Amino acid sequence: MMIATILRMLEVEHPAAKVLVELAELQDREFGDGTTSVVIIAAELLKLAMREACKYVEEKLAVKFFVHWFFEFDKLGKDSLVNCAKTSMSSKLIADDSDFFANMVVEAVQAVKMTNVRGEIKYPIKGINLLKAHGKSAKDSYLLKGYALNTGRAAQECL
Repeated sequence: MMIATILRMLEVEHPAAKVLVELAELQDREFGDGTTSVVIIAAELLKLAMREACKYVEEKLAVKFFVHWFFEFDKLGKDSLVNCAKTSMSSKLIADDSDFFANMVVEAVQAVKMTNVRGEIKYPIKGINLLKAHGKSAKDSYLLKGYALNTGRAAQECL
């Protein structure tokens, strides 16, 4: 009875957790005992279900190629890469400019492409930096190939 009482006092919002609370209440109402066991068994069943669902998605629904997409960047083709970038950046904030930003992202990743001494192609994503210019529009963004320093004026003579 104690677990049902504790669960009833919690403000649960997660759908799976709500199921556990309802299950504990039903067990307590019907039998007056066994709520802890019922909650533990149900939680383990939910854990198993989640594990199996993730396994199914990974085996049947996911395209394995995209797990290491940046290593196979050149093989996808620019249109596919732009579509991947648009999906990754889908947001209400840039929805109208998704083509603009997706193309910029693809160009930026292609700009940092390197081949190591073993002939392996690498894309050091940490080599891409964003500099924010306050007071500018997002549409004023551009890709600068090279190195940019975000600095202010050193002296008034620099006007």
